[in-house]
Amino acid sequence: MKSIQGYLGDGYEVLSSVGHIRDLADKKDIPAELKKTSVGKYSIDIENGFTPLYVESERGKKTVAELKRALKNADELLLATDEDREGEAIAWHLLEALKPKVPVKRMVFHEITKDAIRAAVDNTRDLDLALVDAQETRRILDRLYGWDVSDVTRRKVGQGTSAGRVQSAATRLVVDRERERMAFVSASYWDVEALAASGQESFATRLARLDGAPLARGTDFDDAGQLKKAVVVLTETQARELAAAIEARSDATVTAVEAKPGTRSPKPPFTTSTLQQEAGRKLSMSAKHAMGVAQRLYEKGFITYMRTDSTALSTQAVTAARTQAVALYGDKAVPANPRSYRNNSKNAQEAHEAIRPSGESFRTPASVASSLDRDELRLYELIWKRTVASQMSDAKYETTTVTLETEAAGRVAAFTASGTVYTFKGFLEAYEEGRDEKRGDADKSDDQSLPALAVGDVLSLRDVEPKGHATSPKPRYTEASLVKALEEKGIGRPSTFASIIDVIINREYVTKRGQALVPSWLAFSVVRLLEEHFADLVDYDFTAALEDDLDAIARGEQQRVAWLQEFYFGSENHVGLRHILDNLGEIDAREINATKIGDVATLRFGRYGPYLDVPNDDGTTRIVNVPGDLAPDELTPEKARELIDAPIAGDRVLGQNPDNGRDIVVKDGRFGPYLEEVLPPEPEPEPEPVVAEGAPKKRVAKKKVEAPKPRRASLFKSMSPETIDLETALKLFSLPRTVGVDPETQAPITAQNGPYGPYLKKGTDSRSLTSEDQIFDITLEQALEIYAQPKYANRAASFLKEFEADPVSAKPIRIKDGRFGAYVTDGTTNVTIPRGQTADDITFEIAVQMLADKRAKGPAPKRTTRRATTTRKPAAKKK
Repeated sequence: MKSIQGYLGDGYEVLSSVGHIRDLADKKDIPAELKKTSVGKYSIDIENGFTPLYVESERGKKTVAELKRALKNADELLLATDEDREGEAIAWHLLEALKPKVPVKRMVFHEITKDAIRAAVDNTRDLDLALVDAQETRRILDRLYGWDVSDVTRRKVGQGTSAGRVQSAATRLVVDRERERMAFVSASYWDVEALAASGQESFATRLARLDGAPLARGTDFDDAGQLKKAVVVLTETQARELAAAIEARSDATVTAVEAKPGTRSPKPPFTTSTLQQEAGRKLSMSAKHAMGVAQRLYEKGFITYMRTDSTALSTQAVTAARTQAVALYGDKAVPANPRSYRNNSKNAQEAHEAIRPSGESFRTPASVASSLDRDELRLYELIWKRTVASQMSDAKYETTTVTLETEAAGRVAAFTASGTVYTFKGFLEAYEEGRDEKRGDADKSDDQSLPALAVGDVLSLRDVEPKGHATSPKPRYTEASLVKALEEKGIGRPSTFASIIDVIINREYVTKRGQALVPSWLAFSVVRLLEEHFADLVDYDFTAALEDDLDAIARGEQQRVAWLQEFYFGSENHVGLRHILDNLGEIDAREINATKIGDVATLRFGRYGPYLDVPNDDGTTRIVNVPGDLAPDELTPEKARELIDAPIAGDRVLGQNPDNGRDIVVKDGRFGPYLEEVLPPEPEPEPEPVVAEGAPKKRVAKKKVEAPKPRRASLFKSMSPETIDLETALKLFSLPRTVGVDPETQAPITAQNGPYGPYLKKGTDSRSLTSEDQIFDITLEQALEIYAQPKYANRAASFLKEFEADPVSAKPIRIKDGRFGAYVTDGTTNVTIPRGQTADDITFEIAVQMLADKRAKGPAPKRTTRRATTTRKPAAKKK
């Protein structure tokens, strides 16, 4: 913002709207008089043109007030939000809230440089209401889908679950891949490797054919472990016998030398999607982290706008890239004519240029290193290299393949080796794209240099070794490969991929194992529910078609209301969400949360995680816990049987409680390992008195006595039932632990463990602790220090962003994940980021202003009346 102000000069006042100033009302913000109308369910008047009910956020109200103040002395209003649907909608909302009486113009720019800002002022346009309609349709669509379908998942799968137009399709992709891995049947095959030597030079070779028939490779088998074509499959015994015979023969003759020239062309400059993919592959950055770093680079003026589907470069950028390539790598580094690229993305909008270094001449990474932090420099260098390489010449190479034959054990064995030599490196001097793991990679030989050979040459063979292989399933998705799959299928927008992945990780639908995304059994349950009862809504083609329709609305080819009418109420071509919901019928939650593991057991997902439901011979069932770190494809019938047959952990006597002499045992229960204090056996009941024959029986009311319950205590997550000792068990039984007494209130402070983790309690005021060990270790001074902080400030939240020190408090400003979402804090003052905005939207200047506003406001007064809401009239202005 400061940069833009500097480029425009004193005649302008630049203020930030901080993203969206208003959004669809939450249920609590719907006025009482509207709650029983058609608006009351979704904050959308579905019976009257799907008119949304918008409310301004608390932050939005302050922004509007500040902008109205500035408008009093202005003779013109320039709206400079991003040039995409979301940015256009933000500008429209500002216009609706401000109701300016001065001329309004729309300016757009794709890089924060002086030339770009001045050009934007000189080339303004009108607001694009078709883009606004598309964004509003998308927002309404997501509300209709999310609220109704999520309500079903919460009731039938579990609290905390949700469904979403794009997140559900992304989750299904990960689950489908895991299903493929679970159904996969591995096949084994053997080959023979050897070193071939010509004089002092040697190279690796692999047996390729036996008596003219090709040897089996991994790609020759299908996912059921069956051969797809006729090939020779060696057993271990055959491979060893053949290797021994070849070793004894010790030589081979060159029967063919084939050289083929080839070329490789550079990849196009980065789009949002390809940047996220490469940042994941080469820099190990998550999609979310990469976008956050890119946002900072854009705000600092180092790169162009980072949310784009376009692979196109401006003439200015092409000239800059070619000039820099020649300066660094010579005149031959660039082709005679500039390169242009077509976008193969299914739903590319191409509103912007590709992501590139800003300006009409590119700054090298070395020249900007002092102005960037480590991650910013790494990402800038990646963008710079890719952009320069995209305009460079093709790489040229020659691949030589050599065939060697030898006779062993009465059979002709043909070995092959390949080597590639680059005769001109071209763009590879600057950059080479990373690649995702693929099946069959193990069968590919490493690139190597081959000596000059001719047909008829006799080479010696040594180190002949049989090699066993097994086929592998498709690799799990990584963030990079999932982003690629989403883009290829046209699901969502590249600008949303980072938040989609963030959502499915936070919902615990997937976890990361290294770079791989592993689906949870919870994800299996959610996806099964959606597939069985909302099949269209998680169909990949249907989800992509929704994006096509939103594009048509953005181009003015489709009407918002008509489209929403068809989506919600249905038509001849589409069943309609309302019809689906009204005809769901009975949903068996128990079956939705069940997966058969062969004939051994049924995997179920319950409130406390996955477990095996094992049938007993007498018709009953027993429960066997499933380790939390066991991936779904690892729970084979054999593994399930191993878990079922394993000795039941627990019932191990740790010793006696010195206070009462009772045994303390550790057990493994339905909800995890726990301790139990064994009660002494109950005394035998006294026999009833004998009554003489014929004497009247007296009715004596028996007092019901409840059986005493044994004391129990759960183990901490860091504890194991195999290693816990008596001393630790006694400490667990002593909880809650009294830390001390608050000197001001005289209230005792206790430390204890709960279903949501360890915490302190002082009266009704509780504060979270960062680890279970603190329950035993925390001192009174430390506890008082935690209570002195604002509530939730001590939560163990990851830093989404970190800035310089706040000018008022002199403490670092951070953005954290909190109980109610992301918030800005300097350790003393906390400000929740408004709805519709993410951490990526917050700059240092915005964060400072948010904290200053919060301090100026002071403590929030108690609310005694419902706050006013603002409604939007039917969209008459957007004709």
